[in-house]
Amino acid sequence: MMPFKDPAVAAVFDAFPQSTRKGALALRDLIFETAQTLPDTHPMQEALRWGQPAYLAPKGSTLRLGGHKSANFALFVHCQTRLIGDFTSAFPGEDRLDGNRAVLFDHPGQIDANRHGWLIARALTYHVTEKTR
Repeated sequence: MMPFKDPAVAAVFDAFPQSTRKGALALRDLIFETAQTLPDTHPMQEALRWGQPAYLAPKGSTLRLGGHKSANFALFVHCQTRLIGDFTSAFPGEDRLDGNRAVLFDHPGQIDANRHGWLIARALTYHVTEKTR
């Protein structure tokens, strides 16, 4: 697990209910693992946005982690991007979604490194890949 650089982010994770914290930490690990493989994501920043842990790459679109009213935890993307649309085209019917803004999870076992790593990679390089469309 990547250590927290920002105590405020660590405090938000600590305040999550256990069911949210475990899954959000697993997604956080996947975000950092995915970013390591992508040169356009450095330096990546972990900060709070709208009170949630957020992950920002220089040429990417912000990812956020947190609880959700319809799930234990969620991976949020910017709703005005093509990210969820592209994700559902690539992986139709494989995940529960909240419109074009989030992938919903009930337990960490639902996280798929390939499928969700694909979405994370697209978000972290969004402004690079959109230029080539």
